[in-house]
Amino acid sequence: MTDKPPEKKKNSPKLHITIKDFILAFWKTVVVWVIIGVFVAVALHYEVDKAVIGGVVVVFGLITQAFVGLISIIALVPLVGPIVAKLLALPIFWLINALGYFVSIVAIKKGYSKDVLNYRVLTIVLLIGIVIGYIIGKLV
Repeated sequence: MTDKPPEKKKNSPKLHITIKDFILAFWKTVVVWVIIGVFVAVALHYEVDKAVIGGVVVVFGLITQAFVGLISIIALVPLVGPIVAKLLALPIFWLINALGYFVSIVAIKKGYSKDVLNYRVLTIVLLIGIVIGYIIGKLV
């Protein structure tokens, strides 16, 4: 009887990602979002105008493509991640949200601030409903 040496296991593909692998793959995006977070925290501490903070974050995020990196990280979530990433990239989603902000500005200037709050809540509920409906529609 000859004893065969035990066979070596073949390298099976990795079905999970460790935190180290995640950081190595997305280190630039993580660094940019840490910089944005630190900037926002420091600016709020020194009571900088929120419009200035928002403008700087948008410009910095567009230049460094931080938003694209964030959507790519969202797309890593199994099943719903790619669907949410597709939905966030839809222009109609952005148009509905932008239209809500423009109507809010006009209404606040006319003195309807309480109505604007109700309107914005309804807009957010509508957008969340679109997201949930889109996800359910893709999964079914």
